[in-house]
Amino acid sequence: MMHDRFRLDGRGVAVVGAGSGIGEAVARACARQGASVACLDLDGDAAARVAGSISEWAAGGAHPAAHPLAVDIVDGAATRRALDEARQRLGRLDAVVCTPSINVRKPILSYMDEELDRVVRVNVHGNFHVLQAAGRLLTAQRSGSIVLFSSIRSQVVEPGQAVYAATKAAIVQMVRTAAAEFAPLGVRVNAVGPGVVETPLTAPIKANAEWYDAYARKNALQRWATPDEMAWPTVFLLSDAASYITGTCLFVDGGWLAVDGRFVPPGMGS
Repeated sequence: MMHDRFRLDGRGVAVVGAGSGIGEAVARACARQGASVACLDLDGDAAARVAGSISEWAAGGAHPAAHPLAVDIVDGAATRRALDEARQRLGRLDAVVCTPSINVRKPILSYMDEELDRVVRVNVHGNFHVLQAAGRLLTAQRSGSIVLFSSIRSQVVEPGQAVYAATKAAIVQMVRTAAAEFAPLGVRVNAVGPGVVETPLTAPIKANAEWYDAYARKNALQRWATPDEMAWPTVFLLSDAASYITGTCLFVDGGWLAVDGRFVPPGMGS
């Protein structure tokens, strides 16, 4: 029987941000595809909850258990230790996914220095720490895959999104550079660029019906995504099915970028 190149059987995957939202969905999807999963999160209790539910689902079957770890990716040394421990607990480490980011929605003229520092620390420093720590481990073994999370905001912006958008563009450039540096050592590096996804980060938007509906109308599919719809493209990038893909950002945006800024003249709508 031909090997299913979309499967992750026998592999160890560390998912940073696995305590909720997209990260949780990615951790569950990797487990469903046969991977052993380390669930890492700033909230150790949330990581333990997700890992426990994956292990409970896997109990008695052929699927491996999951392992929880607490980590603050703003701390580079702690990030290195956490990924080292993830590899030890899993017995091997073949892939690392990093999903966390934060956003402070404010006009440029209203931004405070501490807000700027906070967003950049998590979104740029934090993601760089994961990329660097994962890169050291995977390039040393000359195999593996890394996926970071960017956004449509790396390409298009709106008022109040200057800093967040800049950090998401930075992630794309970090991924491209790492892909160039790590490829000779057998490691692929890519990004996923979500559109609007229902997660804890976007909960304030969902609470405002007018805002929520306006965002839904901005993409071609006319709706928000679920975290699962970000998870499966991530699994694809980790799998052998994506063996010739590195240095790219896979936009999973419901067609947002294809129709961004669209204007439908009167009488031209469907």
